[in-house]
Amino acid sequence: MSKPLRTAAQVLVDQLVIQGVRHVFCVPGESYLPVLDALRDRDIAITVCRQEGGAAIMAEAVGKATGRPGVCFVTRGPGATNAAHGIHIAQQSSSPLIMFVGQVDRGVRGRDAWQELDYRAVFGSMTKWSAEIDDPTRVSELVARAFHIAASGRPGPVVLALPEDMLREQVTVVDAPPVTPVEAALDVHVAGKLMQLIADAKYPFLLLGGSRWDEAARAAITEFAERCHLPVATGFRRLPLFDPLHPNYAGDLGLGANPKLVERVRAADLVIVLGERLSEVTTQDYSLWDIPAPQTKLVHIYPDTSEIGRVWQPHLAINATPKGIAPLLANTLGTTIIPWRETPIAAHAEYLAWSEAPTPQPGPVNLAEIMIWLREHLPEDAILTNGAGNFAAWVNRFYRVRRFGGHFGPNSGSMGYGVPAAVAMQRLNPGRRVVAVSGDGDFLMNGQEFATAVQYGLPVIVLVFDNS
Repeated sequence: MSKPLRTAAQVLVDQLVIQGVRHVFCVPGESYLPVLDALRDRDIAITVCRQEGGAAIMAEAVGKATGRPGVCFVTRGPGATNAAHGIHIAQQSSSPLIMFVGQVDRGVRGRDAWQELDYRAVFGSMTKWSAEIDDPTRVSELVARAFHIAASGRPGPVVLALPEDMLREQVTVVDAPPVTPVEAALDVHVAGKLMQLIADAKYPFLLLGGSRWDEAARAAITEFAERCHLPVATGFRRLPLFDPLHPNYAGDLGLGANPKLVERVRAADLVIVLGERLSEVTTQDYSLWDIPAPQTKLVHIYPDTSEIGRVWQPHLAINATPKGIAPLLANTLGTTIIPWRETPIAAHAEYLAWSEAPTPQPGPVNLAEIMIWLREHLPEDAILTNGAGNFAAWVNRFYRVRRFGGHFGPNSGSMGYGVPAAVAMQRLNPGRRVVAVSGDGDFLMNGQEFATAVQYGLPVIVLVFDNS
């Protein structure tokens, strides 16, 4: 049977549906009008944003929340450069994101035509892949590749440029099937080495971070920590990966970390790092261990081999995703006589002492008191978002994220994240309470997306702190 003629834009939208996309964020522009036409009457919710930076952040938040690429569309030139804000956040947060950007007609490229940019050059250093679709017969192939690249290994952003004249061409092509990211896992030989390292340790520590998690992986790694009596810390802005009230939780290794926690990690003779890429903030300005050969035995479990050994050479490197390895860790490691059984109890007590009561502050407003009020009054499934600024240190220290997917912040330390991320999370979770915590300058950077919340009837709450 012959395939029906479709415009390249229709092929693209069909591919989005096949890949399971249910939300698209955009600022409309004439450079991709054929796609907007093709999106009509499809089972995809379109959120029209006020600025491209907000649209890209919303898509990044969806990618971070679901593990599947968030999708945004922006117009050429100024639209794309506005969106660079969200692209860089996705890159540093390891979030799967695909940005489609309009491009000038193919016949005028290279002339510095109106709003023309070389998107491979502009976004090449902050994406996993940047490309331009010149041939309409390759739309389904290249869009499927974008989904594979964005979600596989260490997830990240992809940019695909779409020449406007290409989108209007009619073609007969076969659709690409849905993409399923590969889940690298633990093999028996490596599991034995890890078990031996744990058995030989006197003071082991477990550090969680990164992406490629889900609720099942979180539950499994909790069981692993319980069975091995491991104290557990979360990396920078990865608070939802472990219940803060669990007796094995030792705290957050982010900005303003508990000094006692930092010293515990430094003193550990075995550190198992799962999912975290060992960024500057989590490692306290790269000061936790000697570079490049740590004296501490370091086990680095990460889904992308290009990241393992970037700064520290681990004693045991394991190429695996949290979703792939966590169930195996929970089921593989046997129970042994554990000399450090009391260690997580002491570490958790230090965390509670650090975060339980507000610290004195000058002035009429104490952010610690506000964070404690929020943790006591918001429902357990509430979602908190925040941008960047000193105010966020109080979120890390005093607020307690009880559920997976309960907190979203920019790992790049980028201001302006909280409001658009809250809009996206309320769009994705209409039945949950969503609260954005922002500084005053942080709010103003993308505060225009508050109008998007109003337009779509999204009941987000925004707390704005000035420097008083």
